[in-house]
Amino acid sequence: MELLSFMYSGKLTTIEPTLLLDILMAADKFEVLSCMRYCSQLLRSLPMTTESALLYLDHPCSLSMAAEVQSVVGAAREFLAEKYKILDKFEEVMNISLSGIEAIFSSTDIQVASEDAVYNFLLEWARARYLEPEERREILSSRLLPLVRFSHMTCAALQEILACTDDDIDREQVTKHINEVLLHKAYPTQMEGALAADVSTLDWQSVERTYGSKHVKAVAFDRPYPQVIVYMDLTRAECSGFFPSGVILSDWFNLAGQKFYLMANWVLDEETGLYSFGLWLGIYGNSISGSSCFDIEFAARTRSSGKFLSKYGGRHTFSGSMLEGCDDLFGVPWSTFIADDSLFIDGVLHLRVDLTAVEQPELQT
Repeated sequence: MELLSFMYSGKLTTIEPTLLLDILMAADKFEVLSCMRYCSQLLRSLPMTTESALLYLDHPCSLSMAAEVQSVVGAAREFLAEKYKILDKFEEVMNISLSGIEAIFSSTDIQVASEDAVYNFLLEWARARYLEPEERREILSSRLLPLVRFSHMTCAALQEILACTDDDIDREQVTKHINEVLLHKAYPTQMEGALAADVSTLDWQSVERTYGSKHVKAVAFDRPYPQVIVYMDLTRAECSGFFPSGVILSDWFNLAGQKFYLMANWVLDEETGLYSFGLWLGIYGNSISGSSCFDIEFAARTRSSGKFLSKYGGRHTFSGSMLEGCDDLFGVPWSTFIADDSLFIDGVLHLRVDLTAVEQPELQT
């Protein structure tokens, strides 16, 4: 009746979103293009809420390819991505429908702790929403895992996924993605041409989101002692951004059964009143297991030599303290450091941390 009324008067008597969508479907069925355009204009003009956005995304509309519907759906996706742009707690979106989850996590602009956290959340969300194993596996494979940017996950997390025997995920699909990413991380120049030739394997090119933890590159060795060399690059803008009270935390990395991370911050010298750049190595958790004695070296690349020069080092045993590092890595005030172009090469500070597990000799009795 609303459609007939519109055909004679050019007006509708409702602005209720659900009814407008039904009218839109009827207008499509009877090919009343002017009514389709009018409904889509009304829908776009209404205030968007989470409920209305999910309604537009989840409505069983046969016009998914029509421009009139796509404009409304696009506005709904943009609204959800913007509303949940800063995801401090994933619990905020646990009750969002599948189409809403896709809208949020397909966005590059969302800010999350790490891509590892995105992967873990999508698994948790699927397990809570889809109790039937086959359906859950299908949803993860076709709808959710393609949202994960595997190239920006930590190597440690990727290796854990490869080692696990989770029946919820398509092992072949995930293994293929991860192997490509690990190969590209290890051999970026050699793999670039090979992977670029296959348009179906471009995960390593996916755009980086805004993460709460800073991405690092880690190279691990097993012999003669367990060792990991970690590279972290900080831009001048990032360093200026957390001055004077903030910190930058890195992704975690493994060594000798422990999860480590790096922390950069500014430290105030109370005697001089000057700030300096500090760099620290931390351990996740409150306890130490296995080897707890490590050789640590912090280094930075300089423009003059092009090489990493050692700035801090020594042997440290983690016991009560979970942090070890230096509160004045470069021995200069912050104002001097931040303006030093010999450290910020093309605006980027290149840091290297060398961490080696040391076997402690047994005490003689």
